[in-house]
Amino acid sequence: MHLFRFKGVDLYLHWSWFLVAAYEIQRRQHIYSSVLWNALEYLGLFLIVLLHEFGHALACRQVGGTADQILLWPFGGVAYVNPPQRPGATLWSIAAGPLVNVALVPVLLAAIWMSRSLGWALTMPDAYRLLRWVFGINVGLLIFNILPVYPLDGGQILRSLLWYVMGRARSLMVATVLGLLGIIGLFVFAVTQQSFWIIAICVFMLMNCWSGLRHAQMLLGLSRLPRRPGFACPSCRTAPPAGDYWGCGECRKAFDTFETRGACPHCGAQFATTMCLDCGEQHPMSQWVIGAYSGVVNGEISAKQ
Repeated sequence: MHLFRFKGVDLYLHWSWFLVAAYEIQRRQHIYSSVLWNALEYLGLFLIVLLHEFGHALACRQVGGTADQILLWPFGGVAYVNPPQRPGATLWSIAAGPLVNVALVPVLLAAIWMSRSLGWALTMPDAYRLLRWVFGINVGLLIFNILPVYPLDGGQILRSLLWYVMGRARSLMVATVLGLLGIIGLFVFAVTQQSFWIIAICVFMLMNCWSGLRHAQMLLGLSRLPRRPGFACPSCRTAPPAGDYWGCGECRKAFDTFETRGACPHCGAQFATTMCLDCGEQHPMSQWVIGAYSGVVNGEISAKQ
């Protein structure tokens, strides 16, 4: 369900969110004197997750990436962000989400302190209890998200930090392997606690972590390919591999687009842009030619001073 568009980001709500909301509100109705407060508590969770995901999206745009969609569903939120393939840009795009939760801590603490000073604990116990629960939800989400387990924010932050010293492919490989170990530990904990939701979250995390591991293997294989001199991606500044690694959209045959300058040698189709196999960005062939750079070293170009 499309809810609204803000700052160029479309917000969608998965239909299953309503089923889980109804279940959770029913399950926790004994906490308040009216089910209305349970609904407000769940809306508080909705707002916290929404702010967290917008933190990711807006930070990604700040560093020149693309982020135009957020999906909220029972397991939380997913911001579809594509930051520039640099460790700093990726780090900021990921860290901005948990930082929103950090910023909410003093705000919610101040609200609780004010409500206590106004005597809400006695005169408006439901409102006072709601503030305390929302504060606990925010802190709980923050702690869970910063666990160094890929694909949680903490695991992706760890990967971004390792990127500085290990490179893009190896950092992702290490983060996903550690993530698999963390998910196993989390799954064992969920079984001992008989928590259906944590088990379901572990399954979701496992699927994403496995996908990340396969992507890391692909990147490692790509990094070992011989590179073509004289060209470099304008976005990630990486020289393209030499070989038939691009597919023609017309005849479906593979060819080396840099050898033919964007033309398929099999059917003659001409392509206006070429995709970088390392970062996924597309640029006209003329922008790939090294002119403002001094050369290529280990597959990456260095800028002239």
